Amino acid sequence: MPEINGTAPARFAAVKDRFAQNFVDGPDGLTEKGARFTVVQDEEVILDLWGGVSNREGTAPFTDATLTPVFSSTKAVTALMIARLVDQGKLDYNYKVSVLWPEFGRNGKDGITLGQLISHQGGLSGFSPPIDPATWFDIPALLDALCEQTPLWTPGEGSGYHPITIGYLMGEVFRRADGRTLGTALREDIATPFGLDLMIGTPEAAFPRISDMWKPTRAPDLGPLDPIKQAAFLDKGSSPAGRGSADWRKMEIPSANGHATAEALARLMQVVANGGRLKGGTVLTEKTLNDATKERVSGPDRVLPFDLSWGAGFLRNKGIHIYGPNARAIGHSGWGGSCVMADPDKRLSIAYVMNRQSHYLIGDPRPVGLINSVYEHL
Repeated sequence: MPEINGTAPARFAAVKDRFAQNFVDGPDGLTEKGARFTVVQDEEVILDLWGGVSNREGTAPFTDATLTPVFSSTKAVTALMIARLVDQGKLDYNYKVSVLWPEFGRNGKDGITLGQLISHQGGLSGFSPPIDPATWFDIPALLDALCEQTPLWTPGEGSGYHPITIGYLMGEVFRRADGRTLGTALREDIATPFGLDLMIGTPEAAFPRISDMWKPTRAPDLGPLDPIKQAAFLDKGSSPAGRGSADWRKMEIPSANGHATAEALARLMQVVANGGRLKGGTVLTEKTLNDATKERVSGPDRVLPFDLSWGAGFLRNKGIHIYGPNARAIGHSGWGGSCVMADPDKRLSIAYVMNRQSHYLIGDPRPVGLINSVYEHL
């Protein structure tokens, strides 16, 4: 067994054993390289485990200061940042995006509301025809391409997960409403004041703490393919090239390139678990929190091969039960296995990060098993 560090009270001994076992013989052959799992309840860390290595040579340990890219788990952070602007009256989920961003309304998008767009109902999950992959690194050009894009289905008629584009869309909405980039506001309003080690747009000074990543050994199962899934995931220009490069780390992609520790993510999700409060301060009013987490669309997703229930950027646990047994729990999962979640009934928030990626789109068995074990021993 590897050395497992952190804090694990006796009641969570079985969770610690499961975490350790993942480094020896993980589920579905997913043996860990380096990982961290943090549980917070009522703003107190009640379980925090980490272990393994953070570089391919096996010479650098995975520590409590190690950062990992959490890919689409970033979307939960972005959903909270958008909700803060709703709370401040700078945005409204019912307002048309084109009122704030007139160019967005071109080619059949003038009626799309913020609530529809952030819940993956805007029909902009990819580009048709495909774009040059380099365009993702030119934010003005990418935004122009989104403005010119005709929706791939009628907006408001069901969800279709937007793997990357939703970050650029929400980033521009945030910038127009607030005047700062979303990553800057995250740093100034949340990360620094509350002492959270997370960022969207990572400075070079933090690069030495970022773990190497082991990519999935097989492709995900997208179900029967069609042009919408092709545009979202499989075209040459479906996502930015150079993941892990300095340029990719430093730019802001609020859907995909957050870097964080599990502790920071779990503490942040206390905002959802604890009625909008964090470290004694109000981050969101309960009304806005309810608006952000309530169901906005449910049913078969056009991109992911699952029936899903979406809030305003949050994936709801209803029907999928990958974030514990409570249907009211919400969260988000990232490419390769990371996840964040919050359960308001238990005032519980959890985050899992790792550097060995799996092929699972959502519901990686490593965090699912750990989360279920936590609930068994609460």
